[in-house]
Parts: sequence; structure tokens; C-alpha cells
Amino acid sequence: MISRGNPSSGVPRIRPARRLGPAARPSVVAGAVLLGLAGPAAAGLTPRDLSGVGLAPPPGARAPLEAAFTDTAGRRLSLGQALDGRPALLMPLDYACRNVCDPMLAVAGTALAATGLTPGTDYRLVTLGINPRADAGTARTMVAGQLGPGPLLDSATVLTGAPGTVEAVTRAVGYAYAYDRDTESYAHPAGALVLTGDGRVARALSPLAMTARDLRLALVEAGEGRVGALSDRLLLLCYGYDPQTGIYTPLIRRILTASGLATVLAIAGLVLWLHRRSRPA
Repeated sequence: MISRGNPSSGVPRIRPARRLGPAARPSVVAGAVLLGLAGPAAAGLTPRDLSGVGLAPPPGARAPLEAAFTDTAGRRLSLGQALDGRPALLMPLDYACRNVCDPMLAVAGTALAATGLTPGTDYRLVTLGINPRADAGTARTMVAGQLGPGPLLDSATVLTGAPGTVEAVTRAVGYAYAYDRDTESYAHPAGALVLTGDGRVARALSPLAMTARDLRLALVEAGEGRVGALSDRLLLLCYGYDPQTGIYTPLIRRILTASGLATVLAIAGLVLWLHRRSRPA
């Protein structure tokens, strides 16, 4: 995904409805992503640069709990303190992004609220800024705007930190992104990680398929210290719009194909219905 770090880049801001239902459907998120990526992109990243962008946690991946950050209240705390021994949904975000990260966080918040789990007690929501130009104020505004007031926002830990420290965490969990100097934007995977209380990666989840049921199961299993198999964590390697070639990568292509097929079938059904109505009784 191409995340534009500059809010004035001309990409329209997507504001999904606050209530998406108890289990946000993949099609809702796919639509938000496609709308956000609809504008022209003049990126300076090469195909080789983009080939390294993705989410692929290595076997035994563990986030460094000693990594120190700053929350939106200006307090210094380690990642371990942010987890507080509880399972967590870790979401690397560009807090200045206005095309992908906004709807991704909103959908995650809706799914978390529908799990029936208590935020801050049963699990922690931790966001981690990958854009060093997005300060605490930007982070606070973005997260509050997408989650809305309530227990989830009150218990969320919104972190910013030095680029080296952020990269140490993202590298450890297999989250790879790239900075485009020409457009001052980030190409990054749109994904989230479920961590156990001791920082091990239990699951990698796509916001295109983040349902309350799957999220609850992942958090409960992580709370029990259970970690998914490697095959469970390799679903987010290649998707999004490639501005270098002007084509969609495999997952989005499949979504577009399915959407196009559904549209054709709907039109065919409508034509058939109208034809039957027009025939004399």
C-alpha cells in the first residue's frame, strides 16, 4: 500500500461509517482501500524497492520488549510496558496517512469492539508510528478520529519513536516498508499483528479480512501463549496498487475480478427479470 505522509498530497480522506456492524466484511475494507488508491501516484520507488515491502513474520518472531517509545501523553515507556503481559493487536501505522491507515484502523476498532473482550484487560491495542514526521499530536488526532470515544480509545497505547527503534521492532516482526523521497510517502503493508504477552508473534491479520470472530480467536489463543503455524502468517505478502506498473497486485486483482463478476451477474439478473416482466401474461 502506498501511504502518503503529506496530508496535502491531494488524496481524498476516507471517513468510513463509525458503525460497520459486528463483523466488518472484507468487501467494506476493500472498497475503502480501492477508493483511497484511486488517485494518481507518481512514486519514485522501483519494482525492486517495492518487492521488499510486505508482512512476513519469520519463524519464532518476537518483538523486542525493551524498545522504548513515547506515548501521546509524552511518557516514555517500553513496548513491554505497553503490552503489560497481555495479548495485543499491534498495528504499525503512518499517522499522517489519509488513504489506507484511516479505514484500516477504523475497521480494526469495529472488529475489536465486537469481540466481546474487554480492552485494556483482556487485550491491548498498540499502534506504532512508522513516519517520524508524524508527531504525537498528529498520532492522537488520527487514532481518536478513527476509534471514536470509548473504552477502546481510553485503553489504547499510541506510540511514536526514533526511526531506529521503530525499525528494530518492525524488522523483528517481519513488517517491511519503504520510504519514497520523491513523494514523501511510505509504501507499507496494510496489516496487523497479534502478539502474545511476552511479545511473540501469534498471528498476522489482513484488514481486508479482519472479522470479530477471527480477531477474538487470535487474541484468546495469544492470551494462552499459543502461536499460529507459519502458513497462518503468510497471507499478506503481496497486495495493493503498484504505481510503477499501474496494475493491481494479486489480492486486489482477485477482489476486482470477483466484484466485476458480481456486477455482471447482477446486471444479467436485472435484464432477465425485466424481460420476464415485459412478456404478456
